[in-house]
Amino acid sequence: MPHIAVLSVAHIHSKDYCKKLAELAGGPFVIWDEDAERGRRYAQTYGCAFEPDLEAVLADSSVDGFLVCAENTRHLPLLRKVLPVGKPTFCEKPLATSGAEAAEAYALAHRYGTKLLLGYFRPFDGQNRAVKKLLADGVFGKVTHISFRNGHNAAYGRWFDSPDLQWFTQPALSGGGALLDLGTHAVHLLRHLGGPVESVWANIVNCSGVYTDVDDYGLILMKFASGVIGRVEAGWIFTGAGGAGLEIVGSEKSLWTTPEKGMQLGIRNEAVTVEPLDARPDRVTRLLAAIEGRLTNEEIESDLVCAMDAAKIMEAAYASARSGSWVNVR
Repeated sequence: MPHIAVLSVAHIHSKDYCKKLAELAGGPFVIWDEDAERGRRYAQTYGCAFEPDLEAVLADSSVDGFLVCAENTRHLPLLRKVLPVGKPTFCEKPLATSGAEAAEAYALAHRYGTKLLLGYFRPFDGQNRAVKKLLADGVFGKVTHISFRNGHNAAYGRWFDSPDLQWFTQPALSGGGALLDLGTHAVHLLRHLGGPVESVWANIVNCSGVYTDVDDYGLILMKFASGVIGRVEAGWIFTGAGGAGLEIVGSEKSLWTTPEKGMQLGIRNEAVTVEPLDARPDRVTRLLAAIEGRLTNEEIESDLVCAMDAAKIMEAAYASARSGSWVNVR
């Protein structure tokens, strides 16, 4: 079984990832965490070693790959040390909290020939892969709009009251609030489906009065290079069902998502459910697939470019919210 070194368990998804490693790889091989108490607690839970010395973990020849689940603004400092090792590396989303940092991580991965995977999953879902093929085949006719909403009730549910998770509400560690946390998934998916984005406009606010140092709702409008208009909505304030949904508007056919039937393709009442293609590995399974050589260099590179661009788009969105104007994506 592959030996995976987990570098930080700060992220809310760390438990899920460690559980998945327990299922597929016998658990984490070793855990390092800047917070030694937290790291030891996780190591005890999952029956693995805790190593307080990061350099010792990086130098361990028995490690096959790394899983980085640090706070958002600590991704790049860790990647600067991890990527030169050259072993497949998974980094929780977002890749970084600025375009420049994301570009640096991208360049490091190329310089050292490291397979760098991200904590995104939506483009690898069977239905979303089918949608991408429908777009490539011209089934929609002229596409004019593409949008995605991603949300849950973390603010009203007070998900981040736990000491382990309070960093989500601290800008110095999180880099942003709900829009960066959840909107990045939507931006990443739309970048996969719609191609490069030229400029954005955004409105980013705190609606709930909870975790007031960060935003809990955001709306982004995007101008794709193709001329398509994109829309992303994300927040920690969605208390109802149906927190996620893709919509594409075309001259011949459109796509929309319903809680009852899932993705529908057609015109008004004449619609059919989108038949999924085979799904590709995502998250922990994607890291294991990279270690085992089951991912092509092309699909790794394509997603890494989208992850880097997603960081640039998110940075431009926050700049737009501050200025109130459209901002070019650089």
